[in-house]
Amino acid sequence: MIKPNERGAGNVTENLAWAEEAWNQGLTKTRHNSRRIGAGFPHASQGGKYDLAEPAWWTAGFWPGMLWLFYNGSGDDSLRALAEQCEAQLDEVLDAFIRLDHDIGFMWTLTSVASFKLLGSETSKLRALKAANYLAARFNLKGRYIRAWNPWYEGDENAGWAIIDCCMNMPLLFWASETTGDPRFRHIAEAHMDTVLTQFVRPDGSVYHIIRFDPVTGERMEGLGGQGYAPESAWSRGTAWAIYGLTLAYHHTGKLDYLDAAKRVAHFFLAQLPEDHVPHWDFRAPVEARIYRDSSAGACAASGLLLLAEKLGETEGEAYRGSAERILRSLYQNYGTWDDPNEEGLLLHGTSHYPEGKNIDVPLIYGDFFYVEGLARLTGKGPFYWE
Repeated sequence: MIKPNERGAGNVTENLAWAEEAWNQGLTKTRHNSRRIGAGFPHASQGGKYDLAEPAWWTAGFWPGMLWLFYNGSGDDSLRALAEQCEAQLDEVLDAFIRLDHDIGFMWTLTSVASFKLLGSETSKLRALKAANYLAARFNLKGRYIRAWNPWYEGDENAGWAIIDCCMNMPLLFWASETTGDPRFRHIAEAHMDTVLTQFVRPDGSVYHIIRFDPVTGERMEGLGGQGYAPESAWSRGTAWAIYGLTLAYHHTGKLDYLDAAKRVAHFFLAQLPEDHVPHWDFRAPVEARIYRDSSAGACAASGLLLLAEKLGETEGEAYRGSAERILRSLYQNYGTWDDPNEEGLLLHGTSHYPEGKNIDVPLIYGDFFYVEGLARLTGKGPFYWE
């Protein structure tokens, strides 16, 4: 159990004073937003206000996860109380089972694992272990992947689909092994991440969003475009998921193959950034379709790059840390909403699903979460729930 007042904020150097300022402005805005959002589950901001999704939606962990970050950095018990209420509402989703998919990790790592790490809650520990068992059960032995999604409508066939996003769900399985002493969860997580290495990451460091396997034989069938522009394009948030997920896999296993791949993907990501260091939604989309940025991809990549820098040490990691700082500072200065009391989102210009025309050029709750997490990394306000 970690009490907020026992966690040092670290020495914030003068050149990072902006990061502490950004943290404080985010905290102030989140406290204000919490009066309306409460224990709801925001997803995308429309017209200045976050829509509230159902608890079964994949983004349900990000608001309580952000509340836990701010509670941990401030000791504000009102934020802790809301995070706990969000977590309790997810019991119905967990017990109903039918809506559970690969994003179990996103949902319960940022709620129950966070609560267990910060408060030592045994109830939260049991919730997270139950979720980990459900996630492990989605493993396809033949293809060595965690299955994505479920058949959501009549005739929907995706039993052979795996997606790059799922890198970020594997920390729940690593945590379950560490917590129980049972290596089965870890074996599944490593098998899935080995498949990411061989099937998702291209030689140049770009990644596929979706790989379709034959669910019976495990044979790789094809890459699919998913939320990217095309099968062979380079969806920037998928690239960010890979940077962070591969680095976390290295953190939990020490396997150098994961570290090397994380560096390769990071090099690709950083080489594609425009002058303000915040990525377009797809690095390979045609010029006419590339006008939109994705601040959520930048925020996620920045937090992952900071962890990567930490793992590499001061000399080799300095370039990655510097890149992460530039991304986060640009998000703060160029994409932040601190001067707009009519906008609940912390970051403007997120792109959720361009091919389907959904939530384009709007604040996204996962962008806000990773932005706050990145600031927490810069200013020494851990722990971080993926680790």
